[in-house]
Amino acid sequence: MEISGSCAVAGIIGWPIEHTRSPRVHNYWLNQYGLDGVYVPLSVEPRYLEKVIPSLTQCGFVGMNVTIPHKENVLDIVDIVDPIAQRIGAINTIVVQPDKSLVGRNTDVEGFITNLYDKIPDWNAASGPAVLFGAGGAAKAAAVALIDEGVPELRVVNRSEDKAQKLRESLNGNIVILSWNQREKALVDAKIVVNATSLGMDGWPALDVNLGRLSSAAIIYDIVYVPLETPLVIQARTNNLRVVDGLGMLLYQACSGFESWFGVKPEVTETLRAHVLADLKTPKQK
Repeated sequence: MEISGSCAVAGIIGWPIEHTRSPRVHNYWLNQYGLDGVYVPLSVEPRYLEKVIPSLTQCGFVGMNVTIPHKENVLDIVDIVDPIAQRIGAINTIVVQPDKSLVGRNTDVEGFITNLYDKIPDWNAASGPAVLFGAGGAAKAAAVALIDEGVPELRVVNRSEDKAQKLRESLNGNIVILSWNQREKALVDAKIVVNATSLGMDGWPALDVNLGRLSSAAIIYDIVYVPLETPLVIQARTNNLRVVDGLGMLLYQACSGFESWFGVKPEVTETLRAHVLADLKTPKQK
């Protein structure tokens, strides 16, 4: 890939940043579409964040992704926060406007729901209750997506009930909080089960839940993608349940940012998945 002195520059800010797969995704698209641009990782300590974000316009950046631990802190730094990011309380995408103002967005909701419909086109939110494991940022994005699509009940199960209660208080919808010890009970008549925790990720224990209570029509959605075949996914396949893996969410959440920065709407293809999966053979975390 060749770039000129006038290329469009975007990237991702985090601390640490070595784990990110985003450069592999965005630079693949830049090369695929023959665009004069580059996407770079920036390792930024939290104490420098307030200086670095405003300087993006001075350095000629067209935008930036934001990853841990900065997603919440940038809310108070950008000029405009879109409604979805406000609801979630976190920003993962910054777009530099023509007037040099910074708009903060959250594309995780879009990534979550687009991936779900891509893998399960006939999914019907109204078909029954949804179960959500986790109450962090990724879980909140999943909760917003599920509520907005119209699930009749969202059951949130988290080790910290206080954190789950805060999630419920911040969102409108029929949200029921269950304790971690009630996680088996939460599955009764559920039509979709989402793991939005780190459980099952390389280096973490598996999500300890028995899927035997679920009907054959239920869907298991694991946002973990390292490894792609988590213990939860393997158990779901053993029980002949439909599965949505987490890699698609990573890829689809990247699309709107790329389009905003580089002016081309990218496609998520099997070739792109294979390109990213090749890198996943080296264990890392998102």
